[in-house]
Parts: sequence; C-alpha cells; structure tokens
Amino acid sequence: MGAALTADLTASVIAGILGAIFGSFLNVVIWRVPRGKSLVRPGSACPKCGAEVQPCDNVPIISWLLLRGACRSCKAPITVRYPLVEAGTAIAFVAAVWLFPNDPWSWLAWWYFAAISIALAAIDIDVRKLPSAIILPSYVVGGALIALAVGLGTSGLGDGIRAAIGAAGLWALYALLATIKPGAMGWGDVRLAGVLGGYLGWLGVGALVVGAFAGFLLGALWSVGLMLLRGATRKSSVPFGPWMIIGAAVGVVWGESLWDAYMSLIL
Repeated sequence: MGAALTADLTASVIAGILGAIFGSFLNVVIWRVPRGKSLVRPGSACPKCGAEVQPCDNVPIISWLLLRGACRSCKAPITVRYPLVEAGTAIAFVAAVWLFPNDPWSWLAWWYFAAISIALAAIDIDVRKLPSAIILPSYVVGGALIALAVGLGTSGLGDGIRAAIGAAGLWALYALLATIKPGAMGWGDVRLAGVLGGYLGWLGVGALVVGAFAGFLLGALWSVGLMLLRGATRKSSVPFGPWMIIGAAVGVVWGESLWDAYMSLIL
C-alpha cells in the first residue's frame, strides 16, 4: 500500500506541475487565438508598457504572487485570471490522475481535453466565440489520444467505437437544434459538441447522456438567473460553450453513477 500511495502522490505532483506549465501556455492561447496572432512570436510582454516578460517572471502562479499581480516595469495590474487558469489547469490534470488511476495511457487524452476546455471556455466568455482553430484539430488530436488509450490502456475496442458514436450523435443533436432555430445555437457550439460527445461516449452512455443534459440544464439555470437578477432578456447574448464544458465535466465525474442510479429507479 505504501508503494502504491507513493506512486499516486508522485503522479499527482508531476501532473500538477505539468498542468501549471500548460496553464501558462493556455493564457497565451486565450489571448492570441481570438485575435489571429501567432502563439510563438513575439514573446510575452506587458500590454501597457511593452516590456518583455523575463523568464524569472514567467513561473506559473508563483511569479504572479511574487510580483503582487503587477508588471515589474510599469506596475500595471496583471489580471488574476492568469494564475487562476494556471491553477485550474493544474487541478484538472491532477483530477485526471485521480479519476483514472489505473489507466495512465488515458491521462494524455484527458489532459488534452482539460486544456482545450479551459481555453475554449475563457475565449467564449471573452469574445463570444469558439474558435475553429482549436476545435477542429481536437477531432484529430483527441481522437488519436483516445485511440492510443484504447490500444495500450484499459479501454476496449467497444469503448473506442462508442466514442465515435458519441461524437457523431452529440454533433448531430446540436446541428439539428442550430438548424431548427438559427441564432439560438451557434455552429461553434455544434463543432464543440462533437468533441465533447467523443470524450463522454468513450466513458459510457451514462456519461454522454448526463453530460449533455447537464450542459443544457446549467445553461438554462444561468440564463434564468440573469433574467431575474440582472434584467437580461431572451435575446441577451449568453455564451453557452462554458456550460457545455461544465456539463461535460459533470458527465465525466458523476455521469455513470448518476445514470446507474436513475436506471435503478425506473427499472
């Protein structure tokens, strides 16, 4: 038991460090992708004074704390979202290790899922857009990582087939909704649905159904809350991508257990 605990702690620490590093890169993605800028050049710099961020000031989470949330050169405030994205990504990476402790080959797929989910949610909140530059490659990369886990990990061929069916099925559902009521559902949401459906379907029917339903439920509750508390209307623009992603997270963590409980009740 001691050796197993040590291995779990070691994997969690490594996952947390990798997550924080990837989270730092995601901050670049969140800012530059919607604006059509290169992710490589120029280097990171203060948007106010233009001073280049030095390597010592680019350590995830720690640098923001040491700088007290301000640029070293001009003291302009640095948004707290930077360390929050880094910490959130680290937590998500560790969660993947905890949720699937016996299937290390699946971790890469879930780490990628966590990374694109965080980036897309933040971008949708910022600019009401889900960039195809992130979503479309995710069909290939996510599919390849799931296939790798199916071939080398604990998943079986049936799980991989179910992932493909889940991707096609959730994409088709969202496409139907977008066609029936144009404007109510963006095609960015449709494209994202296929990616989420693949990952949820990989886990099982319960994860897929609960994850999809949770996204609609949480998004509806948020919209109603805005109408009641902030005077929003049905025509108000509300980003739905974050709720799709949070709903998918619910499906990943609790989908199968909730589905089993539901089926036990009705049967």
